[in-house]
Amino acid sequence: MAGIYLHIPFCKQACHYCNFHFSTSLKVKEDLVRALTKEIEIRKDYLDDEKIQTVYFGGGTPSLLSEKDLELIFDSIHKYHNVQDNVEVTLEANPDDIDSEKLTTWKKQGVNRLSIGIQSFFEEDLVWMNRAHNGEQANRSLRLAQDYSFTNITADLIYGLPHGHWQENIEQMINFGIPHISSYALMVEEKTALHHFVKTGKTTLPKDEKAAIDYQVLCHELKKAGYAHYEISNFAKEGFRSQHNASYWKGVPYLGIGPSAHSFDGKNRQWNVANNAQYIKNVNSNLSFSEQEVLSNSDRYNEYVMTGLRKAEGI
Repeated sequence: MAGIYLHIPFCKQACHYCNFHFSTSLKVKEDLVRALTKEIEIRKDYLDDEKIQTVYFGGGTPSLLSEKDLELIFDSIHKYHNVQDNVEVTLEANPDDIDSEKLTTWKKQGVNRLSIGIQSFFEEDLVWMNRAHNGEQANRSLRLAQDYSFTNITADLIYGLPHGHWQENIEQMINFGIPHISSYALMVEEKTALHHFVKTGKTTLPKDEKAAIDYQVLCHELKKAGYAHYEISNFAKEGFRSQHNASYWKGVPYLGIGPSAHSFDGKNRQWNVANNAQYIKNVNSNLSFSEQEVLSNSDRYNEYVMTGLRKAEGI
């Protein structure tokens, strides 16, 4: 079994904490989608005809893709890969993008798992992070997704924020009955707006002890609500663990498509150039657009230990 990850490097605006590869300009979106489909063709043999068990649209903001964009990508995947019938197809979506039309399109295209970037339900937090959505949209997006019969939903929350809404955020997520929750500590990454604000004294972050307490509260409350803490940052009700992310932790091969996307064939790692224009140009010109690292037995063993220790099952 294997998985496919597609990196959609576009966002409406830049979250202050984010260090993923993305652009706030959508000018080359159509060109990039065509380049994605060409890369799928170019690298059709990378997974050695393994059955595709999971497809994951990450970013960036995949919910910015149009129905035509998704059709082109799915057509290429099915043309060049052996996709199993019950494939898990996850699409990351921002709350402000979720409406009846989008949900209908995603259902039609075969998306059966939504990953909704809530981060917080509170305006104070969302403005501080420079998120594109507001608290009302956070609530509405989850209700709409459930109304349109998306039963496999995961949502993100960020802890370690300077404001005091953490307990309420957890309770609100539990009350929605979301079957999977991913939660991450706020990190100050270099070359982000948040890093600049902290460095210049514009923003003061809480001490690490607050993040540690937030995490303990999270684990306690979600366990009490019936979630299994199956990986450091991930909690799931019975039958709703992320198959795609679990494949990373188990060392299952996966193909990464798009600028900055990583791939793993079981022995080697490969990553694409993190530049939209360069990626499009090189893919279309049949030039190299990636680098590769050959893993030694020691590298593979260390990765096995590292990822194994992230899981509840251990090594």
